[in-house]
Amino acid sequence: MLPVHADVELHSQCDRKLLTKLKVYGMKIATFNINGIKARIDALPRWLDVANPDVVLLQEIKSIDENFPTEIFEDRGYNVETHGQKSFNGVAILSKLPLEDVTRGLPGDIADEQARFIEATVIGDVEAVRVCGLYLPNGNPVPGPKYDYKLAWMERLHARAKSLLASEIPFLMTGDYNIIPQAEDAKQPESWREDALFRLESRTAFRRLLNLGLTEAFRARTSGPGHYSFWDYQAGSWNRDIGIRIDHFLLSPACADMLLECNIDKSVRGEEKPSDHVPVWIEIAA
Repeated sequence: MLPVHADVELHSQCDRKLLTKLKVYGMKIATFNINGIKARIDALPRWLDVANPDVVLLQEIKSIDENFPTEIFEDRGYNVETHGQKSFNGVAILSKLPLEDVTRGLPGDIADEQARFIEATVIGDVEAVRVCGLYLPNGNPVPGPKYDYKLAWMERLHARAKSLLASEIPFLMTGDYNIIPQAEDAKQPESWREDALFRLESRTAFRRLLNLGLTEAFRARTSGPGHYSFWDYQAGSWNRDIGIRIDHFLLSPACADMLLECNIDKSVRGEEKPSDHVPVWIEIAA
């Protein structure tokens, strides 16, 4: 590791870019919709032991907080924060780095009881980063109240992003967005035309987030079709590689300056008792 002198002003944009170029520090952050912690009780620790991320944002833990198997992850050096719900939804943060100011629930609707959002500040070696883990509503069937809820939830997410941008702290929003941003993000886009994941209103709401100045990390590093993060359990989708890309990292400008890598751990889908999603991860100079 290259030395960093104490008198270097690490918080400036210039120095963040220099650290990124030199890869002096790297914080590995992953998102993973595990589709049930009970079902993935062996698969998730197995992936953690191989991938060794510093921070993981989990979705669909499908467990109340008291029943989450915290000890399995604490034994691996992770701090554990959950926002659970019985048999449905649920998000969590696993972090080997210190966590501060953990909050649960997406602001903007005090009547919303669905466990879909968790935030915390991760204290890195160089920078503190606000991480937002989300499980965005599916929205089907369309039209209907579930789709209305999805679009309203995205409006609240947009408002939260604006608020975080105003605070000027580096931040990211990651998780299962249940959004196919472009046709190239689906093997068979024509079959998704009227689905809530690909309808124009959904993609427009996603684009509004990007238009705030956020960077979609994967597309900042990789272009072209054939990159997916979800394969349905039905109709041989995995074996035929009929997938979609719906798990995303959106980075604030300050966080985007730190971006080193972004990749999808596709091979996890072919392992024993997999989730229908696979991990997506970034490395940032923090």
